[in-house]
Amino acid sequence: MTNTQPENQPASRQDLLDFFASLSINTKTHDHEAVFTVDESHKIKQDLPGGHTKNLFLKDKKGNVILVVCINDTEVDLKSFHKKYACGRVSFGNADLLWERLGVRPGSVTPFALFNDRNEHKVQLVLDSHLLEWELLNFHPLENTATTAIARDDLLAFFKATGHEPTIVKLEKTEEAV
Repeated sequence: MTNTQPENQPASRQDLLDFFASLSINTKTHDHEAVFTVDESHKIKQDLPGGHTKNLFLKDKKGNVILVVCINDTEVDLKSFHKKYACGRVSFGNADLLWERLGVRPGSVTPFALFNDRNEHKVQLVLDSHLLEWELLNFHPLENTATTAIARDDLLAFFKATGHEPTIVKLEKTEEAV
């Protein structure tokens, strides 16, 4: 599939959905009011089947950019994250870096934004192992005014098509990390 958006212009929701179609990936998108946090999304989740997620856009002290994808109630200990995933100590990436690397704004962080990194592969992908227990998963389609449901295996096919090999890590806090 050719890239139809102008250079340095991130993909639109329709570009993403067209990419899914080109890969024969079926998704279902539900429009809703904008949500910016996991807490704000609770009323939307009750009407949508599947695993609901949160996505953390991180950078480490070495300058690596990492997208962490997990089920929404997963407790991620950022202080010990570098021990589970071989990287430097991490902090949240800022809005400018988020826009530069993934082409989305805060509140719209999603693994689907890897579509905007499919040529340069500057973002590392980390999936929580519990995420893969769900057959159906829900994410924003590059904007926080909708939620798109995708089958787990189709999500993995999407990652492959964008050139992002996920690292799977158990992210829940352990007793020693508390």
